[in-house]
Amino acid sequence: MTTTDRRAAPPRALLTRALLAGAGLLVLAACGTQAGHRAAETPGTEAAVPAPTDQERTDGLPGMPPVLDPADVYAADRPGRLSPVVKDFPSRVYVPNTESDTVSVIDPATYRIVDTIHVGRQPQHVVPSWDLKTLWVNNNRGHTLTPIDPRTGKAGEPVEVHDPYNLYFTPNGEYAVVMASLDRELVFRDPHTMKPVKTVPVSCYGVNHADFSMDGRYFIVSCEFSGELLKVDTEKMEVIGQQKLPFQGAMPQDVKISPDGERFYIADMKADGMWVLDGDTFGPPALLPTGKGCHGLYVSRDSREMYVSNRGEGTVSVFDFAQDRLTRKWRLPGGGSPDMGGVSADGKVLWLSGRYDAEVYAIDTRTGTQLARIPVGSGPHGLAVYPQPGRYSLGHTGIFR
Repeated sequence: MTTTDRRAAPPRALLTRALLAGAGLLVLAACGTQAGHRAAETPGTEAAVPAPTDQERTDGLPGMPPVLDPADVYAADRPGRLSPVVKDFPSRVYVPNTESDTVSVIDPATYRIVDTIHVGRQPQHVVPSWDLKTLWVNNNRGHTLTPIDPRTGKAGEPVEVHDPYNLYFTPNGEYAVVMASLDRELVFRDPHTMKPVKTVPVSCYGVNHADFSMDGRYFIVSCEFSGELLKVDTEKMEVIGQQKLPFQGAMPQDVKISPDGERFYIADMKADGMWVLDGDTFGPPALLPTGKGCHGLYVSRDSREMYVSNRGEGTVSVFDFAQDRLTRKWRLPGGGSPDMGGVSADGKVLWLSGRYDAEVYAIDTRTGTQLARIPVGSGPHGLAVYPQPGRYSLGHTGIFR
């Protein structure tokens, strides 16, 4: 592993101006490049969305558990703070292999595969349910969700759900939200039966990842194949904002909110960095370069740092929230394709799938040292480390509050 030297942090205002200027230069530089995907049939409209009032911020989404710390949305995710629901679950890493139609189950204590679960066609992500009791395997091309009981590790009967590329849950637990990527829909469903409640057609293409505001009243969605972002009103289940990213060929991926709730970070595998967005105003974002193929975003257990997987160059960048800058870069020995994953319950290990190398990486979060490289099935993608600290899950591979 190699690391970059720490440097003095620039003032926030200077960094912000630099990022905005950089984003403008990228737009000019990208004009002659070729887009690596199909463009959206209906262009998004860039629009500033009015910020919520103080009363709205205070109230939050009806039915949502109160935020533990207004200064840190991840306050419930501290090491070892397991919910009574999950405290007796065995610690496992669940790896969906998209081309093998299986889930590899790894014992993180031994780095060995202890089970292989056969699921539906093209499993993309393993998603903890809002109530923490179930893991849902998103069988994208099989058009099903396979439930796994994390207490026993046994799979249940698949549930028919069309085009379940990814899965989220509203912060009050009222709805599941299926990211129907090819269908161009956000489908709000019953979080237990998965019966549809409301289908929201979208004009962008490739809805895939999301995260919610601190008050839960809206969420930001990335649209991979048209290079757009959506802002969605959680309670009304309506798209209230849409914008095109200012980079030709942009392919936004993972989305994470900052601990203080002031910004959203959106990984972009074509722009080779993450966009920094004010979610309240939904104004133009700025680009912070991280590395080739920027893909997954994972917050440390102390809410101080975020680990950024750069799939195209086999590295992980470390972003410091307080310093508002990248401080280190870890390189996987021999390269690799670090993709999606999560942080161990004690915060000491970052687990990432090797998307194009049929392997999983375990990385020491203090030093960046590779602890293990575990062969799995073909096309490993959105692995879930489970259980993790938190009171409830917002979905994906594990966004906990």
